[in-house]
Amino acid sequence: MPEVLPEPVLPAPAGARPQVASLTRPERLRPGARVAVVAPAGPVPEERLRAGLDILRGWDLDPVVAPHVLDTHPVLDHLAGADRARARDLTEAWCDPSVSAVLCARGGFGAQRMVDLVDWRAIREAGPKVFVGYSDITALHEAFAVRAGYSTLHGPMVAAGTFLSDPRTQESLRATLFTPESVRTLGLDTARTLSPGRARGVTLGGCVSLLAADLATPHARPSARGGLLLLEDVGEEAYRLDRVLTQLLRSGWLDGVAGIALGSWAECGPYEEIRAVLTDRLGGLGVPVVEELGFGHSETALTMPLGVSAVLDTEENTLTLDVPALR
Repeated sequence: MPEVLPEPVLPAPAGARPQVASLTRPERLRPGARVAVVAPAGPVPEERLRAGLDILRGWDLDPVVAPHVLDTHPVLDHLAGADRARARDLTEAWCDPSVSAVLCARGGFGAQRMVDLVDWRAIREAGPKVFVGYSDITALHEAFAVRAGYSTLHGPMVAAGTFLSDPRTQESLRATLFTPESVRTLGLDTARTLSPGRARGVTLGGCVSLLAADLATPHARPSARGGLLLLEDVGEEAYRLDRVLTQLLRSGWLDGVAGIALGSWAECGPYEEIRAVLTDRLGGLGVPVVEELGFGHSETALTMPLGVSAVLDTEENTLTLDVPALR
């Protein structure tokens, strides 16, 4: 029988801080599945897109490119076309019954500009599908969780350099899409303990600056209470990262978080400076924290399911899913 879809999670009343709950997982992909590629954020280099599509075809997938993927905004060249066009591409791809997954071409900037233009009622009526992206796509991961109740994949994008160049990144995504039971335990050998402990919760998170930017916006998640929070970022110097984490702390958004897994901090300055900020801002929460787990803007970017119950263990420095990422 088909999995019953939950009611969308709406913002809680003032003062109420519900625990992060498991979300509806989409079905795994089969050989020959049609997957749509969209560009919700920044402009996409055509040659990189072609290379990424070739990789997908090599996995026996049938990729189709949404109409506005190669557009550039007429005035703001950091955007892949107009906000409404990008939102329409995502909505139409999701609502196409022949499409089994929606993959983002790249991150960059702009997902926050179009997220409220997506037809979320239509998304809910169409049911869950695989959705993959990271970086600026964090704004959409949060929207799928809160406004549709769907689990998503924090994973590499079709035209991103890491996906094109790193076999381990490719294999992590491919295995998650086709044989998700084979990738239940996640983490690279680089992972280390920042704060010891063991915790169970539902995964959420992504790019920390996008999570902070989401605070107080319509339909924002009220808190990370009870969740296993995944955090990473790119291009944020230590003092800016300090400001972002302090904002999350002051807002109460981190109150009651069960544990924290940290990914990469590319172009954020010397790691010892970043680590000092992470220790200072997160160490006082009294929860397990694992650093350098291997996701985000790194040379190898593991695919991390969001909205799935898991255990974070600092003895093994791993994140182990209670169930496969996809059904």
